[in-house]
Amino acid sequence: MDNSMEKQVKTRKVRIGIDVGGTFTDAVVIDNETYEIIAKEKVPTTHHAEHGVADGIVQVIDKVLTGNNISPDDVIFIAHGTTQATNALLEGDVARVGIIGMGTGLEAERAKGETRVGDIELAAGKFLHTEHCFIDSKELSEEKVREAVLELKSKGCEVIVASESYSVDDPTNEKRVIEIARECGMLATGGYEISQLYGLKARTRTAVVNAALIPKMMDTADMTEEAVKNSGIKKPLMIMRCDGGVMSIDEVRKRPILTMLSGLAAGVAGALMYEKITDGVFLESGGTSTDISAIKDGKVMIKNSTVGGHKLYLTSLDVRTVGIAGGSMIVVEDRKITDVGPRSAHIADLCYEVFAEPECFEGAKAVMIAPRPDDEAKYAAIECTDGRRFSLTLAGAANILGLVPDSDYAHGNRDAAVKAWEALAEYTGKSVEELCEKAMDIAIGKVNEIVKSLVKDYDLNPNLIYLVGGGGSASVVTPYLSKKSGIRFRIAENAPYISTIGVSLAMVREQIERNVANPTEDDIRKIRHDVMEVITRAGADPATVEISIDVDGQKNILRATATGATELRTRDRNSKTISEEQRVQILSEGLKTSDSAVEKFGEDGRWHGYYVNIEKKSFFGLMKSRKKVVRVMDDEGVIRLQKNNARAMLFERKTLGSTFPEFLDSMTQYSDAGAVLPRTYLFFGQKMSDLSGVQTREQLLNLAEMDLEFVPENENIIAVCAKD
Repeated sequence: MDNSMEKQVKTRKVRIGIDVGGTFTDAVVIDNETYEIIAKEKVPTTHHAEHGVADGIVQVIDKVLTGNNISPDDVIFIAHGTTQATNALLEGDVARVGIIGMGTGLEAERAKGETRVGDIELAAGKFLHTEHCFIDSKELSEEKVREAVLELKSKGCEVIVASESYSVDDPTNEKRVIEIARECGMLATGGYEISQLYGLKARTRTAVVNAALIPKMMDTADMTEEAVKNSGIKKPLMIMRCDGGVMSIDEVRKRPILTMLSGLAAGVAGALMYEKITDGVFLESGGTSTDISAIKDGKVMIKNSTVGGHKLYLTSLDVRTVGIAGGSMIVVEDRKITDVGPRSAHIADLCYEVFAEPECFEGAKAVMIAPRPDDEAKYAAIECTDGRRFSLTLAGAANILGLVPDSDYAHGNRDAAVKAWEALAEYTGKSVEELCEKAMDIAIGKVNEIVKSLVKDYDLNPNLIYLVGGGGSASVVTPYLSKKSGIRFRIAENAPYISTIGVSLAMVREQIERNVANPTEDDIRKIRHDVMEVITRAGADPATVEISIDVDGQKNILRATATGATELRTRDRNSKTISEEQRVQILSEGLKTSDSAVEKFGEDGRWHGYYVNIEKKSFFGLMKSRKKVVRVMDDEGVIRLQKNNARAMLFERKTLGSTFPEFLDSMTQYSDAGAVLPRTYLFFGQKMSDLSGVQTREQLLNLAEMDLEFVPENENIIAVCAKD
């Protein structure tokens, strides 16, 4: 018995996630099969150590392995999320970039202007500085390139960006400039490495932002990679991307721009994979701010990124940030609370009142301070008789109002908080409870405005929505927000570590975009093949990869997006499979109807397809209308597809060339402008095939054939065609 247990422990495979935050570097160890959290550790982030944040990563890896008897050989995946790229941009801590623009003929003058990016404002008073040279492509000699590189180097440039018109078609000249620049001892990159889209101006700008991050991120990448190797872990270190996936550290060295906002992406990734939400709003609340993002049909929402108000060729999670969190300070003017935040106790370098002892505040008084030299002195602090100062905080108000459970990370000493707020009550002439409620109303009102906009923007189902709270201050923000908004809430399990959990469970994600007018079957096959190559090289298990193809006819963009699990992540999905009764209940509650209105039309693998009969009454109940809506749910109870104007069918793989086209044609709308295809989705085995992004029947059928190429002839396929 003992030997058996010992063997089981030794063979357990684990995943490690590391989140490098502004204050702490966290690590979690998760069982690869069950997603059980085996261990979690925290060390102060080592900003000022010899090797920077890498020293903290070394410490936390050592602590989490040795402290929990975990062998490095049992680690099959290790990744970390970092705010370094985001912070570097916000703080202007970036390299000066030299641009070598290229073009010829009639395009030369336009290319000269579009590659001259100038200085990019990153934040108030913070700039990314660039220098520019231009060479006619027909005169591109080694001598001219070397001369340009040395000129840019003499102007203080640390990185060279090569950018030429139409380099997405032929990057030869950009590659040549990069090679010569490196021979001159310079770091270098090209526009073609960042994007395969036309649009020289946006491509150059994106390449410049990427280049500005390379020196700092390369140093960190080298040190963190070395730290992992020294720990004895043999698996390569992966880094969180801004779209919620992970990438190899080699890719970070070339495309650090993809790590922008990766810390924000990690939190919602944890919510998606750990909490199992269909529609919802995820709020990650720390000490200074709350990051808010929408989840729809079990997926995070993506948008185009901007820097300094300019569009980049980069997609990231749609995360909206508000300066409200547990450490938010209270603004008092004319002896009244007028605002909360955006300054926090952390920024003012003050301790929270709720984490002090009550006796600290005997005889204390309220004072108004300026957290930063350029701030107005209108933020409330408590000055003790011994001269020490504490900040009044939103966490203190929430604790006083009984919103924070005793076992919660943000739970503090309520008695101390009350004593501190009594000093403000004396100053303002209001009661402690009145002041706390006023502070919470102002703060949560700001958060609620963003939540309402996300619900509207993404048309989230009001019957399914949950607010999901994560981060150390989850219970400070989310319960009160639920009360004010009327939306149900839940605090994520292990909320303070939700970002770190998200990193450990992250999927590999890659996207390729190309400018192609009227893409042919060969174009689609090529981009599909290429994105599969990229994602498997990045560490995804080919058997888990899902690829969606999108054709943007207006912009002539062909886009392939691939998502896959890392190799060996073969979780037993049955461990969290819910019952048929539970699935029916989720559907009936989500549509405010009876269980008897739910009708199952088929299932395959992890997928369950349903019609739900909806009856609506109007004119005081005298008129009734009935319709069927389609829902597809996975084993774990997440509704992955919600379509109200749709039909579904179940067919065998062998009838793909006959039954399926007939079904597709029956849902196609015809007009003088031509045929309008329905949004089409296929579900089979463990995969979902999203065919909604194509424009022609031929493209759709060819893609379906590619996706189902290796599916057995007798396997059932769920098909949904929607007109909404």
